[in-house]
Amino acid sequence: MANIRIGQGYDVHAFGPGDHVVLGGVRVPHTRGIVAHSDGDVLIHALCDAILGALALGDIGKHFPPSDLQWKGADSRRFLVHCVALAAERGWRIGNVDATVVGERPKVGPHAQAIRETLAADLGVSLDAVSVKATTTEKLGFTGREEGLAAMAVVLLERA
Repeated sequence: MANIRIGQGYDVHAFGPGDHVVLGGVRVPHTRGIVAHSDGDVLIHALCDAILGALALGDIGKHFPPSDLQWKGADSRRFLVHCVALAAERGWRIGNVDATVVGERPKVGPHAQAIRETLAADLGVSLDAVSVKATTTEKLGFTGREEGLAAMAVVLLERA
């Protein structure tokens, strides 16, 4: 029986009306909002998919379907806490996570520490087990045209 598992996740949401986006559970001021069924937190959605992938339990849409009205406008931190609990129920804990937000704006750097702290608390890990980075696509593609945001995440699960 393996003592570690790795999962990866990816999420995308389009910009729409609004004055902020939510990244890693942190409200980040922006000139646009996110179009989504929940709060549209691409970073947490990618992390959830990474955890669920490591557990071979499908994806976030299977667990929190956008067709289910109970998730309309939901705080994505609820999704993340649920995914961590699913891991714990199966004898796993989060070892570390590495996540990247992809987009021209908003700038993530000024909010990275708060995002890391929020994620560490929800994941039940120390701050040094949470990496959050950002990159642009040099104005290429939908993120480069500032039509939306994307995020990628990798998680390592360890036997509890």
